[in-house]
Order: sequence, then C-alpha cells, then structure tokens
Amino acid sequence: MKKAVITSGGKQYIVSEGDTISIDVIDQTKKSTAFVPLLVIDNDKITIGQPEVSGIKVTADILADQDTSIKTTSIRYKAKKRVKTIKGHRQHYTDIKITKIA
Repeated sequence: MKKAVITSGGKQYIVSEGDTISIDVIDQTKKSTAFVPLLVIDNDKITIGQPEVSGIKVTADILADQDTSIKTTSIRYKAKKRVKTIKGHRQHYTDIKITKIA
C-alpha cells in the first residue's frame, strides 16, 4: 500500500489512495488537483525527496465546495478593569479525495 506525505497551505498530510482529507482552501475552478510528494512509502521502499520526489504525483478530486470548520473563540478578560473582548474565527477548508499516487 502506497503512502505519501504532501504539503498544502503550509501543512503536511500523510495520505494513501482513497483517503478523504480537509485542507486549506484551494482553487475551486477545477475538479481535480495534483500534489508533488515530499516522501513516498511503497511497502518496504521509502523514497525521500530533496525537497520533493521527482517523477511522482499525487492526484486528488475536489469533493465539495468551500466549507467552514467549527467556530473557535478567544477571550481576553481582566478582573476589576472593565476589560473583556471575545473574538471568533472560522477556518475555511476544502474536502479532497486522493485518487492516485503514481
């Protein structure tokens, strides 16, 4: 079973064929996208790229439109000072399904 380490949006993901992952927002005009892996594991053979593995591509289908994650809040509070701020953030992401590592 092949596994690969890909990078998207400054983060690294370990993927194999058939996996569905959520990554940071990418271009939605196309139905599929390709990544160049940083590392490929094929049973006992491990190929490490410097910085990327040449000749191998990881292709993925874009499943859904842009979506948002759950809201995270941060609170700043100072007792007896009348200071209280609440900030919220929702990260946008895209769901992709890995189709082929070749």
